[in-house]
Amino acid sequence: MITASQLRAARALLNIDQKTLAEMAGVSLPTIQRMEASQGNVRGVVDSLMKVINALSRAGVELLSEHVRSDDGGRGVRFRHPDTLLGRPN
Repeated sequence: MITASQLRAARALLNIDQKTLAEMAGVSLPTIQRMEASQGNVRGVVDSLMKVINALSRAGVELLSEHVRSDDGGRGVRFRHPDTLLGRPN
């Protein structure tokens, strides 16, 4: 599951606004706004959530859930490849 904070952080990492993420994911702007306004885990239609997660993944962002290996543990976001921006190598 992804948290609202992770979603905002992923968007910030890509330096995109909510409208751009909505377009990338093929969902409405209000859908992104509702997801980011969630308390804790993002709430919404599973299909819409998967579209957003897949769009972020295509853009090169890796979402870390609770028990995924990372140096410091916990949740977070990171680029899969540091030289990736919006899914295109620099």
